Amino acid sequence: MIVLGADWLDAGAALDVPGAAAAGAGPGAAGAGAAGALDVAEALDAIGAETGPVCVLASGDPGFFGIVRPLVERFGVGALDVHPAPSSVSLAFARLGLAWDDAVVVSTHGRPLASAARAILAHPKVAVLTSPQAAPQQLGRALMDLGVDPRRVAVCSHLGEPDEVVRETDLVGLAGRSWDPLSVVVLLAAGAEVSSEAVLAWGLADEGFAHRGGMLTRAEVRAVALGKLALPAQGVLWDVGASSGSVAVECARLRPGLRVIAVEERQDDAARVAANALAHRASVEVVQGSAPDALAGLPDPDRAFVGGGGLPVLDAVLARLRPGGQVVATYAALDRAAAAVERLGQLVQIGVARGRRLPDGGVRLAAENPIFVVWGPQQ
Repeated sequence: MIVLGADWLDAGAALDVPGAAAAGAGPGAAGAGAAGALDVAEALDAIGAETGPVCVLASGDPGFFGIVRPLVERFGVGALDVHPAPSSVSLAFARLGLAWDDAVVVSTHGRPLASAARAILAHPKVAVLTSPQAAPQQLGRALMDLGVDPRRVAVCSHLGEPDEVVRETDLVGLAGRSWDPLSVVVLLAAGAEVSSEAVLAWGLADEGFAHRGGMLTRAEVRAVALGKLALPAQGVLWDVGASSGSVAVECARLRPGLRVIAVEERQDDAARVAANALAHRASVEVVQGSAPDALAGLPDPDRAFVGGGGLPVLDAVLARLRPGGQVVATYAALDRAAAAVERLGQLVQIGVARGRRLPDGGVRLAAENPIFVVWGPQQ
């Protein structure tokens, strides 16, 4: 099977493959002998019905958010001979005169708009492939609602075609007018044109989080908990008994595609979670309520951190955990940790001693109370 990433204007020439049936995958596909523009499901069925050679015409680079992945899933590895053309993203950055090897690329085709918005919140250079279900103006409104810092915005439509349009604006302009839904939207934070290298850090300093009298998961415990959570790129994470929301905030920063939900009973602490998320430019949904009752209307989690509420809350979380999920819970009391390890399987004690300056210039170690971290899938 030949897969061509072709310019639509040259589709007829590109499809000049002797004896091959042709199918166009994507909007506007056309060509001599082509099946015409098909959606992915129709294209796969049409290809599967052919007994001879097949040529698939797709726009741009079909291996980049394109038809290659579903073709491989349907027909197997080694079935394709792919000839890419420039992708819409490479053309967009070329029109802007910018490198894009440090850019994050997000597609909204069949994916939640919120995932794209979270990626923009976390990264200084992002390209978004928009869709009829998530047009550029909808993306702009979502970013305004999240309070994203000002961005240089370029909306690139019909790239490589005679009616190509590249228009620069800002977030207000992006949200405030109608755009072609099938566009590439490039968003750049200040200075990202030259370099968007970012430092990946976790176990952030406690001082960076507003909290109520020390009620937060300490940085060292948080760093271990994040490792045990083994955060996926997509999915749902619960932070139950969030208190300051420090774990939820770090999860959202590390995995912008993850939907992070913090559950906190106290109104003042719930407000702190929201404030900490805003301060760290993290997308965290805050649910005020007492677990386990507050969990009832939430989507089932792929990961969960339990920082409060005791064993009844842990049991409620495990009852909702999706297959292959992981739970991490922390306890100050050994008896609760021992009961939790029967449910989860793994236990470690973390003891932290902080260096304190003495009057004579020396340093002493001041030990803090140990914390037990329990983790694993349901046993």
